[in-house]
Amino acid sequence: VMQNPFETRSTSTAGPGIDYAPVTPDDGADLATVAISLFVKTGGAVSFVSQKGQSRTVNLPDYGYLTCGVRQVNATSTTATGIHAIVVT
Repeated sequence: VMQNPFETRSTSTAGPGIDYAPVTPDDGADLATVAISLFVKTGGAVSFVSQKGQSRTVNLPDYGYLTCGVRQVNATSTTATGIHAIVVT
């Protein structure tokens, strides 16, 4: 029987996440779950709304991480691709 170290663990916004969820940037829709961070495969600009509701744009390198709570990833001004949300629920 495989042991699961997450079975009795309380989730934490400090990580680690328990899953990666693919993100399709959308100017009008929040993510299904607020992400504790984002991962991008191909770097570029990421336009997003933070967990606090602030609009931000940051540039990330290839295979880069954005370590900020994110509620929405906007299509407008986002050039990075292969975006995934790291979630704890």
